Amino acid sequence: MIVVLSRGISTHDKEMVRIYLHDRGFSVREQSFGDDAIIGASGKGVVDIRELSILPGVERVAATSKPYELASRETKSEDTIVTVGASASQMGVQIGGSRITVIAGPCAVESREQIMETAALVRESGAVMLRGGAYKPRTSPYSFQGLGIEGLEYMKAAGEAYGMPIVTEVVSPDLAVQMQDLTDMFQIGARNMQNYELLKKVGSLGKPVLLKRGPSATIEEWLLSAEYLLASGTKDVVLCERGIRTFETYTRNTLDISAIPVVKDLSHLPVIVDPSHAVGIRAKVAPASLAAIAAGAAGLTLEVHPRPDEALSDGPQSLYPEQFEKLMRDIEALSPVVGKELLRTPRPHHWTAARVRAGQGAAGVPEGGSPGPGSEASDAGGETGMVVFSGVRGAFAEQALMRAFGDDAPRLAVSGFPAVFDAVLDGSAVAGIVPVENSLAGSVHENYDLFLRYPDISIVGELKLRVMHCLIAHERADIDSISIVRSHPQGFAQCKEFLDKHPDWTLEPCNNTAVAVESIAREGAIKVAAIAGEAAARAFNLKVLREGIETNPLNYTRFVIISRRVGERAPVPPSLGSDKPNKASLVFSVPDEPGSLFACLKILSERGINLSKLESRPIQGQPWEYMFYVDVSIPETEELFKQTIEELKAKTENFHFLGMYRASL
Repeated sequence: MIVVLSRGISTHDKEMVRIYLHDRGFSVREQSFGDDAIIGASGKGVVDIRELSILPGVERVAATSKPYELASRETKSEDTIVTVGASASQMGVQIGGSRITVIAGPCAVESREQIMETAALVRESGAVMLRGGAYKPRTSPYSFQGLGIEGLEYMKAAGEAYGMPIVTEVVSPDLAVQMQDLTDMFQIGARNMQNYELLKKVGSLGKPVLLKRGPSATIEEWLLSAEYLLASGTKDVVLCERGIRTFETYTRNTLDISAIPVVKDLSHLPVIVDPSHAVGIRAKVAPASLAAIAAGAAGLTLEVHPRPDEALSDGPQSLYPEQFEKLMRDIEALSPVVGKELLRTPRPHHWTAARVRAGQGAAGVPEGGSPGPGSEASDAGGETGMVVFSGVRGAFAEQALMRAFGDDAPRLAVSGFPAVFDAVLDGSAVAGIVPVENSLAGSVHENYDLFLRYPDISIVGELKLRVMHCLIAHERADIDSISIVRSHPQGFAQCKEFLDKHPDWTLEPCNNTAVAVESIAREGAIKVAAIAGEAAARAFNLKVLREGIETNPLNYTRFVIISRRVGERAPVPPSLGSDKPNKASLVFSVPDEPGSLFACLKILSERGINLSKLESRPIQGQPWEYMFYVDVSIPETEELFKQTIEELKAKTENFHFLGMYRASL
């Protein structure tokens, strides 16, 4: 049982609550859990919860049916998001929520050069945390045991050089104290999952902990180990499924994919997967990784080594850098399908793995080069800057915003797309997010036209959101009582087959799907339903009557992130990371003469620049004249791209450069 105390409770009232519970046969412990001060009561005591709940200083009582009270979802219904490595100068890395976090590095730190090279390689491919063992508990006493504190110091230096918090295994209570200032996150290995003295010591230090499941542990035993950590003082625990021991011999362990949804139902703690230890064969790591993401894992921890054949530990299961690069692209492609986005974080310097291989280190800009877009991030208002979207709570645009900037990003809801552009232009928001295209309904022409009206606004990012529509109504409604359905016109178009089965329903268009849901909650309407996402139903405490009613499940909306231009280029908000842009959007018109559009396309073709979108739009106020909206790839050579743009300007009229950004798969 958990007793949540009121903020500002007096010492006297707190002591009276403790005495009350103790006198009724409970063992009592006091601690902080998130922002709440709590008293945990365990044992075979008997109490009237109603009487307990009215004691002075008691805010609420949570009676749980699980032995792992603090880890149980009965105690905390919302998902916990764990932040690792946050400081006054660093935003930290979040595990959990709407984004997928990838941790990568070698099994063991072998030398300063090895960990630096590995850090550069995995960072360039998209990893946001660095893993590696300084102390290695090995089955054989003759196997490589790690470099100890020296290795941890190398790893800390690599993490700082490449802007990655580090996670490393701790094997004894005494070492935990020595290691606490050198690591951002402790890892409790599978062999130590039930080393309770270690759990209590590590928990008392208050740092985030990655808790691996033991090879023969049940899910309840795993969660009880998490309970030890939480009860000892830390509030940030990440569970890691790494395979269990079965009779199967074709893989190192058996990856228990089913544990992911089971644990997510039982506990609020984020769950990630270690497929490297689960399968033990590098060729099987990628499919196991994708399966874990599909099952709902919040992230992965992967073993990567520059030269696995030379690794001193777990070489056969370590990925080659090129394998890791491909896997990251596959994860990026899969993420929108499961309603998530791959987490990216800003890099501290402009660097490439090729420069590190050449021994040039992490700092500085290559001779003759230029900083990447992320280098201007400090001008974008920082991580505390407001991000604006059109609609209300639960809108698809808000979901896209959370994918791009994080679940706790400060955000501002406005009415209409022009208001988004206005807020970014006048500095009320550091960035905005707007839809520009749907895979079924086509382009959102209003927003394309707004770019011409707001020439000081630039596209700085892109993501694709899978759109899953639900029929949402009042708690007391049922589908037979519905006579009116509200939604955005595109919502109606995307659910046409479902709506055709109910020809008697009256369709009422709204300017946003979530606004339609809000209107039902506000009016308390019983005969009215809305077509929107499940998040909107949760936001307004309404009921989902039918889910997945979209005609085509391959229903995606492409959102772009906009920012105000500073000089020639708009700054990229730090949340978007600093990956080199590979896509650009342009708008132009051409002279009214034969072959004028062909001449423009010929310039792109001759320079090997791929054209991914070409769409014409009428020029407002000029009947029968058109603008062309174009998306193109950016070649590796920036100078070639600049020359191409200059040639296009010479061949076109009314040329507008909308922005360059990293394409979302």
